[in-house]
Amino acid sequence: MHFQIPFHLYRSKYPTKLLTLYHSLRDSILDGVLTYETRLPSSRELAALYGLSRGTVNVVYDMLNAEGYVRSEIGRGTFVSIHYEPKSTPARQSQVYVLSDWGKRLMSQSTGDVSYDLPANAVKQVDFHWFAPDIGLFPQEEWNRHLHVAAKELTGQGVIPRGELQGDYELRNSIAQYLRRARGIDSHPSQIVIFNGSMQAIALTVQLLVNPGDPVVIENPGYLGIRRAVHAAGGITKPISMDGQGIIPDDWEAKLLFVTPSRQFPTGVVLSMERRQQLLKWANEQDAIIIEDDYDSEFRHRGKSLEPLKVLDREDRVIYIGSFSKTLLSGIRIGYAVMPASLVEPIRKAKALFEPRPTGLLEQRTLAAFMGSGSYERHLRRMKRTYSRKFECLQKWLYKLLSDQFAWVEGDAGLHIFGWWRGNEPTYIKFREQCAQAGIRWSEVGVPVQSTETEAEAEKVSYGAYFNFPHLSEADIEYAIKRMEEVWRSMQAKSRMNK
Repeated sequence: MHFQIPFHLYRSKYPTKLLTLYHSLRDSILDGVLTYETRLPSSRELAALYGLSRGTVNVVYDMLNAEGYVRSEIGRGTFVSIHYEPKSTPARQSQVYVLSDWGKRLMSQSTGDVSYDLPANAVKQVDFHWFAPDIGLFPQEEWNRHLHVAAKELTGQGVIPRGELQGDYELRNSIAQYLRRARGIDSHPSQIVIFNGSMQAIALTVQLLVNPGDPVVIENPGYLGIRRAVHAAGGITKPISMDGQGIIPDDWEAKLLFVTPSRQFPTGVVLSMERRQQLLKWANEQDAIIIEDDYDSEFRHRGKSLEPLKVLDREDRVIYIGSFSKTLLSGIRIGYAVMPASLVEPIRKAKALFEPRPTGLLEQRTLAAFMGSGSYERHLRRMKRTYSRKFECLQKWLYKLLSDQFAWVEGDAGLHIFGWWRGNEPTYIKFREQCAQAGIRWSEVGVPVQSTETEAEAEKVSYGAYFNFPHLSEADIEYAIKRMEEVWRSMQAKSRMNK
C-alpha cells in the first residue's frame, strides 16, 4: 500500500517510535493531508511500512480513536473521522526567476478571449460563446465497443508499445483514406502526423519555421491562437484585411502564411478559386509555406465546397491541418497535419522533444477502428442533418430580428454564424452588456479601423459577433434571439425617453 506520513522526519523529534507515529498521523490529519474519510492502512501494513510492531500501531490507533481523530469499523478498517480546515499561514513571497525571451513573450500575451460572465440570477441562460458539440448525437455504444477492443489489444501485449512518433499508423491510414474521399487530398500515411489537437500542430510548426523578427502573414480578423503562437516564437504578424472573397493577396515579403480558405475564421467567407491560385503562385515565387487550417469544413449545409489549397498544391508548399474536435467529444483532443515530405522528420523530432512516447494511443486506436468500420462517417451524416436544422433556425431568427443591428455574412457551412455590428462602439458594448444581464452571450472580434475624422478619433474598433450553435436546441436558439431583440427594443425606448 502507498502511504506517506512524515515519520522519518519526526524520528529525531520524539524519544519513541510510538510517539513518532502518533504525531506523524495526528499532524497529517490536522494539516489536511489526511482528509475526512481517508482509509488508513491496516496495523499489519503500517507496521511493515515503518518497521514497527503491530502492537505499537494498535496503541497509536487507539489513542487517535479516543481523541476523535479516527474511527475503527469492524471488517472495514480505520478512517479519518474529522473535518479539519488547515491553519492559515501567511502567504510566503515566491522567488521571482528570470524567464527566457520565449517565456517573457509568452507571459506578455493575453489569451485574447473576450469573456463576460452570465449572471447567476438570469431567468434563462443561453451561451453562444463556447463551442461544444451536441453530445446527444455521439454514438457512445459504438465508440465504447471499439474502445474496449483497443484497450484489450494494448493490455494484451504485456508492455504498452512505444508506438510511432507520428501517431498510430492505422489512424494515419484511416485519415489518409478519409481525406481522399471527403476532401480530394491524395495523401499517404507517411505524410500525416497526429497531434493533441490542431493548436499543438500550429504551435510546433511555428516553432520550427519562425525565427525572432520573421514576418508571418495572417488573416484579419483571424484565429487568435495563431497570433499567440507567432508572437511567442518572436515572429511579427502581418494582419491582412479581408473582403467578400477572403484574404486579399499581395506581394508580401514573408516566408509563412496562415489561411482558413474553406471557411474563413471567424467571418465564414470562402476564399475564391482565383485567390487560391494567387496564393500558391506567391508561395512558389517567395519560396514560402502556406498553412491551411481546415477547422470545420465537414459541416456544409448547402452547395458544394471548393477544393482545399492542398489539392491545388503542385509544389508541396501547403501544410494541411485538420481536427476531430468538432466531430467527437470535446475531451478527445486529436488533430492532424498533412506535411510536405521535407518537414515530416523535423516535426517528428519536435514532437519527440515534448512527447518521447506518443500520448493518447488508446484513443488513437479507438478512432482508427471507429473510422475503419464506417461509424465515423455515419456519425458525421447524423451530425450534418441535425446541425443543418440548427443552422437554418439560427439564421432565420438572426436575419429576421437582428439584421438592423448586424450585417450578417452569408454562408452555407460551418458551426457558427458571423455578423458585423452596424452601429458605433459604445452602443455595441452597452448592448452586449445588457444581453449578458439577460442571460445571453456570444463570441466577438474587434478589428481596429482608421478614421479620417479627427486625430482623437484616429483609431476605432469595428466589432463582429459570432454565434456557436451545435450544443443548443432550436427552442433555445429561438428564445435567445428573441430575447436579444427585446433587449434592443428596450434600449431604444430608453434612448428616446432620454432625448
